[in-house]
Amino acid sequence: MKAGQDDSLLRNGLAVHDRSPAHPPPSPHPSRRHFVPPQPSASWRIALPHSAAAVPVARALVRTALAELEHTADGDTAELLTAELVANAVEHTPGGSPIELVVELMPTGCQVEVHDPDPEPPGDLTRPGVEPPDPWQEHGRGLLLIRALSSSCGHRPTGSGKAVWFRLPAVPAQRRPST
Repeated sequence: MKAGQDDSLLRNGLAVHDRSPAHPPPSPHPSRRHFVPPQPSASWRIALPHSAAAVPVARALVRTALAELEHTADGDTAELLTAELVANAVEHTPGGSPIELVVELMPTGCQVEVHDPDPEPPGDLTRPGVEPPDPWQEHGRGLLLIRALSSSCGHRPTGSGKAVWFRLPAVPAQRRPST
């Protein structure tokens, strides 16, 4: 994949949308190649109500996690994309069980996952839709935002439904706003 190129991948049976500019160098042992995500330096897991009230709670958790640790990922973007994932889970999944938010902070950035009870993959998360969203409609741009603003995103099955996730890279110190 070339730098900046938008591409959808399938890794170990998981749908992934990856916009990272570079991939790790090939392994000297091709038969041993596998994807190993970076280990989190801090993580949070919280059950959220299956209602619209979950959205501001999720945003606040992400904001607090990034601020308390003075993390280098872009907090505004993390909040926006988290709100989109949680709102989609509330709107498009059955309401019988809670939604779970998982936030992992790593030296290389952050990953946010939203777990919901519906095993059905999200619409056009890893592949752009055939038609662009209607600019006059209130809905239809959330997954587009996630694809456009994250370094990678995807979904995977879980024992109780699915997890939909995105990653944001760490922002270099010279590009961070001064406080």
